[in-house]
Amino acid sequence: MELTLFLFVAALTLVVAVAALSVGARRLLGLRIGKVRAALTGLVAMGVSGLIGAAMGEARRGALISVQLGLTVLAAVVFLALSEVLVPSGSLAGMVRWPQALRRRVARTRRYAQLSRIAMRHGLGGALRGRGRGGPEAARERTQLAASVRVALEEAGATFVKLGQVLSTRYDLLPGEFVEELTKLQHQVAADSWEEVERVLTEELGKEPAAFFAEFDHVPLAAGSIAQVHRARLATGEDVVVKVQRPGARPVVDRDLDILFRMSRKMEEHTSWGRDFGALDLAEGFATSLNEELDFRIEARNMATIRAAAGRAEAVSTVKMPLVYEELSSRRVLVLECLTGVPLNAAAGAAIDERGLDRTELARQLLECVLEQIMIGGVFHADPHPGNIMLLDDGGLGLIDFGSVGRIDRVLRAALRNLLLAIHRSDPVALSDALLELVDRREEIDEIRLERALGRFMARHLTPGVRPDREMFADLFLLVARHGLTVPPEIAATFRALATLEGAMEQLVPGFDIVAEARSFAAAQLERKLSPKSIGQVLSEEALALAPMLRRLPRRVERITNALEHGRLGVQVRLLADERDRRFVRSLVHDVLLTFLGGVTGLIGVLLLGTDHGPALNESLTLFQLIGYNLLVVSCVLVIRVVFGIFKAQRRPPGRW
Repeated sequence: MELTLFLFVAALTLVVAVAALSVGARRLLGLRIGKVRAALTGLVAMGVSGLIGAAMGEARRGALISVQLGLTVLAAVVFLALSEVLVPSGSLAGMVRWPQALRRRVARTRRYAQLSRIAMRHGLGGALRGRGRGGPEAARERTQLAASVRVALEEAGATFVKLGQVLSTRYDLLPGEFVEELTKLQHQVAADSWEEVERVLTEELGKEPAAFFAEFDHVPLAAGSIAQVHRARLATGEDVVVKVQRPGARPVVDRDLDILFRMSRKMEEHTSWGRDFGALDLAEGFATSLNEELDFRIEARNMATIRAAAGRAEAVSTVKMPLVYEELSSRRVLVLECLTGVPLNAAAGAAIDERGLDRTELARQLLECVLEQIMIGGVFHADPHPGNIMLLDDGGLGLIDFGSVGRIDRVLRAALRNLLLAIHRSDPVALSDALLELVDRREEIDEIRLERALGRFMARHLTPGVRPDREMFADLFLLVARHGLTVPPEIAATFRALATLEGAMEQLVPGFDIVAEARSFAAAQLERKLSPKSIGQVLSEEALALAPMLRRLPRRVERITNALEHGRLGVQVRLLADERDRRFVRSLVHDVLLTFLGGVTGLIGVLLLGTDHGPALNESLTLFQLIGYNLLVVSCVLVIRVVFGIFKAQRRPPGRW
């Protein structure tokens, strides 16, 4: 019985000591740790305490008990700090999942090797190592290299094809030869079998497809890298098209995006040009857009948003968008109204003329539709290429595939409208002001120099008789980059949509002046806003917004005049009003104070150890020396706390294990 009680008390004491040491070390270092690390910290500290006690011996153990306790705490702090450095929080939880991580690493390595073989096969090795010719041969080499890059991206797969399509409008990042080649990117893939499509439909709808569809064409109308489209008929009799995601699309995209993030992070860390154009931000924006394409529910919401915005804005465009059957749609299946017609890229020009359709009117309707989405609704089709535009049997146009959309807020929409109006008036000063509202500044710029450059730009590209083309967009983006400005992703997506739309315009009306029509659209929108009805609506909205402030204004004016009359008017300026500033100052003062205390404590401890005076505790130890030993332990703890705090500030916030 006595042995059992002794073991129970010993175990309880050990648990309390381990918990106290782990909690103390955690608080000294300012960490949040899990149970595994806390137990290891306490056990290691208790083991070190036993070794220290044995080394001290019987003669000095009683007098140096405080030093032994201090060294035990120091051991706990040192172990916890080293364990966090060598095995960061979350690592052990990741080790539990090491088989999956190993498989992902092997798959990523294979993909790296495959991409490297593709690059080498198309002669991109020298370009990746930064080698290239100068002088007269440079332009020809860039042209050849751009063609090789395009073919390599097509061979690399859907993710890299879409990345190339995004880069095809970044005139500020790539030379003209690359932009021209990347606009030709296409990716042809074989269709999945009906068994795989049926399996996806059953998983998403919860029943066999026959429960919802009276007919379902097993041969797809189109097959893309992410999804394929089938014609079907509902049990209720409506003709629909069904967009079904490929079963292996998500793993392939996730793997390729992981590789892109790693590559962009390396470029931004080790190259100046990667930092200049924000490689990591570009990859993040691209990943967000691609992940949205993989969730068809987002596409359904995009269509509903665009249709609702068009209804609120009383849009004049007659371009049709298919209705969504939301009850049959899910993350991987999208059921849409079937628009009867042919894609614009498959419609022969003679057939359009034989039907008596007005090409110019069709082009104008299409442009007005996209401009209304951009300038009024704020959500727009980001990929209006001829394959996504339908020439309907009734002679109208339809817009399909809203997986890729752009979003632009009200401030940027107003700046873009001012930009078009400045171009319409041929006003370089207004164009400069509108451009500065659109772009991001990284440094102070010479606005006078920018205005002169924009004046030369307008004289070259926007004079009567000169038709704007891709070269105009390239010159504008280069001008922006040359003056230390960066184009936000939203505006880049807008220009990409308009540049893509230009291809459809060319098929309808060769030589269609998209810029002139956009200028006219902006001017017409301004006239609509200046109508008596619109002005009255705007004034009423502003008056409602200002009403609460106007009610409080008389009382505030009276208080100010009374204070001025009695000489009590003053201005209060609050330093460090932002909580982030106060937190930074507190952290700085805290670290400086701990460093100072640690240094002073250590110095005093060394001085006390060097003196032989003071009350003797035993034959070889005085009270001053005992105090010196304890002060050295305290100094070591403080120094480790400061050093670890600096290390932790350089890292991301740790997790727990």
